Amino acid sequence: MKAVTWQGKEDIRVETVPDPVIQDPTDVIVKITSTGLCGSDLHLYNPLGPFLDPGDILGHEPMGVVAEVGPQVTKLKPGDRVVVPFNISCGTCFMCGQGLQSQCETTQNREQGMGASLFGYTKLYGQVPGGQAEYLRVPFGDTLPIKVPDEGPDTRWLFLSDVLPTAWQAVQYANVPQGGSLVVLGLGPIGDMATRVAMHQGAGQVIGVDLEPDRLARSAARGVQTIDLRQHENDVTEVIRELTNGRGPDSVVDAVGMEAHGSPGAGVAHKAVGFLPSPIARKLMQTAGIDKLHALHLAIDLVRRGGTVSLSGVYGGEADPLPMMTMFDKQIQLRMGQANVWRWVPEILPVLQAGDPFGVEGFATHTLPLDEAPSAYAQFQKKQDGMVKVVFQP
Repeated sequence: MKAVTWQGKEDIRVETVPDPVIQDPTDVIVKITSTGLCGSDLHLYNPLGPFLDPGDILGHEPMGVVAEVGPQVTKLKPGDRVVVPFNISCGTCFMCGQGLQSQCETTQNREQGMGASLFGYTKLYGQVPGGQAEYLRVPFGDTLPIKVPDEGPDTRWLFLSDVLPTAWQAVQYANVPQGGSLVVLGLGPIGDMATRVAMHQGAGQVIGVDLEPDRLARSAARGVQTIDLRQHENDVTEVIRELTNGRGPDSVVDAVGMEAHGSPGAGVAHKAVGFLPSPIARKLMQTAGIDKLHALHLAIDLVRRGGTVSLSGVYGGEADPLPMMTMFDKQIQLRMGQANVWRWVPEILPVLQAGDPFGVEGFATHTLPLDEAPSAYAQFQKKQDGMVKVVFQP
């Protein structure tokens, strides 16, 4: 089969690799019909390269049709249409029972000190072959895949794999009061979707901050108050306070993470790890503060006293010092973590079945064949051609 593989720093190739096969009796093989390119995939493109090996198959946002089932699978059959969550959870352990599928005790990577395994995402998370491929082996066939209706285009359901649950959790964790105010930092796919979810759930004021004209225009067209960081880099806090009764928003979602604008020292560190031998680079990333924390510091500064900051942007390695005195004094609540996909599916799926309030069918800006993955990664990293969300069709 064809698959998108990592070969080195900023070196992505489509190669022919062996087809996946049933390994455990509860496995299913899914023929992929659509698979997304996620912003966190860019972390693999460069800074997280030390945790990858040449030939690793990328991708964690797939959907398709069941091609084969293991002998112990009872709830799926060949021909069923499914979406595959990005985190690999058994659905039956203690953590899954708490709605914390990203901490699944069956697939936790204890030797790395990390949570549940992820498709297509480094040695830290199990080094499991990903979904940017023609076929994918999916474990826990009765509990992990999300069975979806046969009707509707793939894009109606595809974003259940990651974007929608991640945005939904970000807004839930932000604890926006009914009719309250929310600032979303970063209007990439997750930030953009978070604004849509927040408005759907009853937020009275949603403000989006970014510095890319295409992203700002995309959110403004859906009724989001947008602030161009290029014009307000030095006074964004004051501008937002003026828009929120002088006290700041009730809630802030940081949908940026380690790719934040600013922090030139961290930017140098990001690049430096790509030139170090992998064992040294891995140690550096796990023990040194190499994240660009501009967005997180801005979120802490922006949120009103007693408000909530929700982190959905991915951070890696040890954090640089945080303003603990400010966080304590402002009585800030802070929530974060990988999205627990199955925790939110029962709430999101009926909404998608009833209509398209989130605009998912037009959410992708680019739909491309799998062969164009190398150029898509390069363009996406450079934010060229209005690229916000890419969907590959194998």
